[in-house]
Amino acid sequence: MMTLNAMDQVLYEAQRQGRISFYMTSFGEEGIVGSAAAMDPNDPMFGQYRESGALLFRGFNLDQVMNQCFSNDLDKGKGRQMPVHYGSKQHRFHTISSPLATQLPQAAGAAYALKRSSITTTPNSNGKEDGQCVICYFGEGAASEGDFHSALNMAATLECPIIFFCRNNGYAISTPSVEQYKGDGVASRGIGYGIDTIRVDGNDVWAVYAATLKAREIVVTQNKPILIESMSYRVGHHSTSDDSSAYRPKKEVEDWNLHDNPLTRMRKWLTNQGWWNDEVQEITKKQIRADVLKAFGDAEARKKPSIPSMFEDVYDCLPQSLVEQKNEIMELVRKYPDYYRVHDFAKEQQ
Repeated sequence: MMTLNAMDQVLYEAQRQGRISFYMTSFGEEGIVGSAAAMDPNDPMFGQYRESGALLFRGFNLDQVMNQCFSNDLDKGKGRQMPVHYGSKQHRFHTISSPLATQLPQAAGAAYALKRSSITTTPNSNGKEDGQCVICYFGEGAASEGDFHSALNMAATLECPIIFFCRNNGYAISTPSVEQYKGDGVASRGIGYGIDTIRVDGNDVWAVYAATLKAREIVVTQNKPILIESMSYRVGHHSTSDDSSAYRPKKEVEDWNLHDNPLTRMRKWLTNQGWWNDEVQEITKKQIRADVLKAFGDAEARKKPSIPSMFEDVYDCLPQSLVEQKNEIMELVRKYPDYYRVHDFAKEQQ
């Protein structure tokens, strides 16, 4: 949770300095880590864009985060995605896409595929016979999209093994929850589709963990979907393209951050257990920031993906039209290397 917070601070500032193009923080929503802790590492994950903590928990490291945000030659996405749009086959994390709510029906389909492929009694990370299920994250704003309803109806009628995890952080960009719907949040919608639903304090990491653990147990043993509505608060701006002071008072944000921040609550709990103190806090904080800055510097110093790589990964055999385009652009960069700043890119690999 502290790593996520430190990473967000550095990358947010980097965007403001023009060193990366875009960023979205998870300030106030670090409790999401509890949900990742309750899942098996083999369970597929679908994120929206504020699930960096869940991905970090699975072992996605700071170098991988920074390489993606800088779109350098080590970025697995080869620079084709906006920053914070992570994806990792190794960590069973499906690549994030910008259009809102598209991951919901995709996740329902993935869960149905698990069911059809009979992956219901496979050994989990502890060696115990267990099922697999999908977890799909989304915000309450995404629940206003049509894809939300399609996904829940599909999962309910086909009895798909999936956890729909809603991060209700109070705002869909500049639209507060009270202006998004008249009903009792998102939880009532799950009940309307015949889906068992849990509402949990999203700022309490242990509550999130317990709720997700119980939901997963039900999903894998009864082979049916569960909806979790995690009540939290978005302390930061929606993204670096947003200024939340235009639609909410500064004091509201300060009060939430002071009293109900997941990091503050977790620290107090650890301190009460005798496992944490101010000295440990400062040492840990300094070490984490040093690790973040090291990964940041390494990623920033690397070149961009090679120019020919833009023609890779779509076709097994490149169509003639793209062969001609590729030849044309390579001829242009050879002819005008200074104009195309070829030294900023990794060397051609073919």
